[in-house]
Amino acid sequence: MNKHNVLNILFPRCCPVCKELLQDESQLICISCESRLLYNSGPVCLKCGKPVEYEETEYCYDCYKKKHHYERGYSVFLYDDIMKQLIGDFKYRNKKEYADLFVHRIVERRGRAITELGLDAIIPIPVHPAKKRYRGYNQAQVLSEGIGKALSIPVVSDILKRNRNTMPQKQLNDIERLRNLEKAFIFDERNTKKAEKLGIRLQKVLLVDDIYTTGSTMEACTKILLANGVSTVYFVSLCTGRGL
Repeated sequence: MNKHNVLNILFPRCCPVCKELLQDESQLICISCESRLLYNSGPVCLKCGKPVEYEETEYCYDCYKKKHHYERGYSVFLYDDIMKQLIGDFKYRNKKEYADLFVHRIVERRGRAITELGLDAIIPIPVHPAKKRYRGYNQAQVLSEGIGKALSIPVVSDILKRNRNTMPQKQLNDIERLRNLEKAFIFDERNTKKAEKLGIRLQKVLLVDDIYTTGSTMEACTKILLANGVSTVYFVSLCTGRGL
């Protein structure tokens, strides 16, 4: 009996939504709760990937109003009460195993588009070291490693670092979000050289995060990467807010 089977016996997998035991060890969520997940499957903004009302609408209100320096973004779920619970458990209550479901859905729904970008590397949005110590991991890095493994794209985790422990973005308005992120991230050139020694170019990259709302975090990281030699930045997030 291998380690995986032993763990399944000792710690059987439960549905992340209703918390009931899953009957099949290959399941990641029960059938009933799967039907409750709200996917970002309709027409979307061609810039940030938020849903838009009409197929002929190219950009959401946010992207008409603001200039984003990333090339394009992709998301899988819409941010609703279920995703709020799941992401909260994943980030703050040590439910690291939920990454199996999240990565599977990202690859299933957006894997082909990501592969066609011809990426050099995947870069997770960093968290402050204090938050990482408290949580035990960076949720964006866990997602990045799963996506990278599934799609055979190298993950470079230490190019971007967070040097300010900022307030949670969800508590702030748009202007406060931008101010909150000023000088919050730094670019570590030493790790660029490490990546180059491994044969990893950093010209076309994919940023990974759990939630995309106003795009302030993604924009801050994108601008730093572009200022340090990266030519094109894309992103994928697990879920997104609604466009207009």
